[in-house]
This record gives sequence, structure tokens and C-alpha cells, in this order.
Amino acid sequence: MSDGPTYGFDTLQIHAGARPDPATGARQTPIYQTTAYVFRDADHAAALFNLQEVGFIYSRLTNPTVAVLQERIATLEGGVGAVCCSSGHAAQIMALFPLMGPGCNVVASTRLYGGTVTQFSQTIKRFGWSAKFVDTDDLDAVKDAIDENTRAVFCESIANPGGYVTDIRALADVADAAGIPLIVDNTSATPYLCRPIEQGATLVVHSTTKYLTGNGTVTGGCIVDSGKFDWSANDKFPSLSEPEAAYHGLKFHETFGPLAFTFHGIAIGLRDLGMTMNPQAAHYTLLGIETLSLRMERHVENARKIAAWLEADDRVDYVTYAGLPSSPYHDRVQAQYKKGAGALFTFAVKGGYDACVKLVNSLEIFSHVANLGDARSLIIHSASTTHRQLTPEQQEAAGAGPNVVRVSIGIEDADDLIADLDQALAKASA
Repeated sequence: MSDGPTYGFDTLQIHAGARPDPATGARQTPIYQTTAYVFRDADHAAALFNLQEVGFIYSRLTNPTVAVLQERIATLEGGVGAVCCSSGHAAQIMALFPLMGPGCNVVASTRLYGGTVTQFSQTIKRFGWSAKFVDTDDLDAVKDAIDENTRAVFCESIANPGGYVTDIRALADVADAAGIPLIVDNTSATPYLCRPIEQGATLVVHSTTKYLTGNGTVTGGCIVDSGKFDWSANDKFPSLSEPEAAYHGLKFHETFGPLAFTFHGIAIGLRDLGMTMNPQAAHYTLLGIETLSLRMERHVENARKIAAWLEADDRVDYVTYAGLPSSPYHDRVQAQYKKGAGALFTFAVKGGYDACVKLVNSLEIFSHVANLGDARSLIIHSASTTHRQLTPEQQEAAGAGPNVVRVSIGIEDADDLIADLDQALAKASA
């Protein structure tokens, strides 16, 4: 699209990054199912490999279908660039990769998806990295956790599984004062409900598997670069500020300016980690994003209605949906998440672990799967599945205790979903 008018979200979710195919005139972005691309001549090939010219070399690095998706997500998030990859977990590693080194740490929220907690507390140790988990509502605790080896603060905008909403602006101020980036996982909120860059985030990550695709067909991830961080302000980020031996001493920040992180993600991250998104997955996600705002409106509308019904039910101990007036996060939602608190939350079932298992097994419309953000309504008992590897203390801190189930409310008829929950709760409490 041109740089002229400022377009609205609904227009951008359909058109951003996409142009008619120059060879055929095809209106929908084609799936460029190819491994490599023919160079014009030897000089063209050399310029591409030296990062002197932008273009397509090999689909581990760049692909025209994936490039459209990258531009679209970056536009919707208000970033300068984006790098798509094979999954949300891949996006997290790729976001940290240019920032970290042996002995470095990331300060992370305790309210994260269980797989992220495991990745940060266990897997990244193999790189010589570490994570410090803190309650990001306690800003003093965040400040105290940051030390000379901290390279980023990491949180989720709407936390999985509990649906807690984060004060991104406050966290960004803490990170800025420490001279480090704030990374926000915006998977559960999507840029329709929350644009973290506008609130001070440096990087935004997504599992595009979830709401952006919206139909449970493909996995994918994305890292969006705000372009606003000064990677050369101190010596903490040598991968971006210092000479890169693999490119004859090129300095990414000096050479590419606001796009330094994006170019590093492609030229180093995808080149060497190989966490590539395939073009068919990019195509499915592009199709999904075209209806993102319409779906999110229905997701939120249904979630509000169902959460209110659950909260009033005697078989339920509590509901964590931040869109409820009773939620301690309700005021934050009104101020910072004006279009709604998403459609992901938990509720505690009276009867504990056994009642939760009965509930899950008794549902008919809700699907029992380890996913969220589908057009279909989904449910899972986190303590026995997604958060099973965590200690009981970590489960409670993440909002995934043994008496809790997580729901991802879909876009079906809300009354049908309530009826399904009603009959399953009756069986669970029998």
C-alpha cells in the first residue's frame, strides 16, 4: 500500500503488505513454494549475500509469501519490521538471541504460559542464559531483579492461562530506566485489542498459531521490531552494535538503523537457527488475519457473557476474566485495553482436581486441546497438561492450580456454550 492516507485497522488487516502478483496479476498472495531464487547475475548474488541489497536468496531466510505476512503483522502492530518463524516458542528464542550471551539473564513475569516458563527456566540454561521470575505487577520487584547482566524484561499483554492484563507502560518505564528492552508476548490480545509498541514495548512476539491464524491449522511465530531502541547506547548488545565477523565487520545498528534488529533476525537468526516459517503456513495466517477484527469482537462479546454466567454459578469458586467488574484488573482494562480483555481466562471448579477432569470429559462443544485462539471454543486443565512440568508453587503463581481450568472462548453461539458448560458442571459436581 502507498505511504499516502492513514488507513484503519480493518483495511490494513486485508491489504497491508499485499500487492497483485507481478507475473499473473493474482489478487490473493500466492504461495511461493520454492526453495531458492535465480540471481540476475554474479554481482546481484554478491550484493544480496553482503546485505547490500534486499531480495530473495533462499527460503530459509526470505520468501515472498512470508514477506507479505511480516509486513502485515508489523503494520498492524505499529512496528518498522518483523521476522516470521516456525512457532511462538521459536519467536521467543529468536527475540532473545541477539540480546543475550553466556551469563546474561532475562527478567520474566511469573504469569506466563507453562511452556514459556519451562523454556526460560530450563532450556535456555543450555545457552548459558538464565531467567528471573517476578510478579510484574510489583514494579519494585522488577527493578530489584534487574542487574548488570539483565538484557530484557519479558511479559505477556494478556497472560496465559489466567487472562491477567499487564500494565505495559509501567513496565516499559522500568526497562527504559535500566537501558534494556521490554519484550511483550501479544498472542492473547492481538494488535486489535492491544498495541504494546504504543505503550513503550521494544519488541513484540506472537504465536501466530493462535488468534492471528484463528482456525487451528498451522503453527507459526513472529517478532515485531519497534525500531525505537538505541542498541548502541551502551555495550550490552554487541551483536547489534559491534562489528559482525560473518559480514566483514558490518555493524547492524550503524548500517540498518531502526531496522537493525529485523535484519539481524533474518541474516543471523534465521540463517543459523533455521526456525523458518513455511510459505503455506504464512498463506493460511494471511487468510486468517483478514477477519481478525471481526473474530476478536465476537470472541470478546462471548467471553464477557460466559464469564459473567460462570461467576454467578454456585458450582464455580471464582473466574479470572479481567473484563468482569469484580476483577482487580477491571480498571486497567478500561484504561489500556479499551476494546476488551480478550477471550482467554480460567475458572476454579468446586471439587478441585477430580471435578475439573470430569468437567473436561463431559463437554460436547468445547474441544479439549492444548491450544487457544481458535474460532472453536477450547478448554484444558492446565495443571495436568500445559503446566504439568511446573512445581505446585509455579502452577499457582501462573494461575494454573489443580482446581482451575482454562477456557479459550470461540465465536459460536454464546447460549450454546453456556448450555454446554451447564450440563458439564452438573456432571462434575454430581
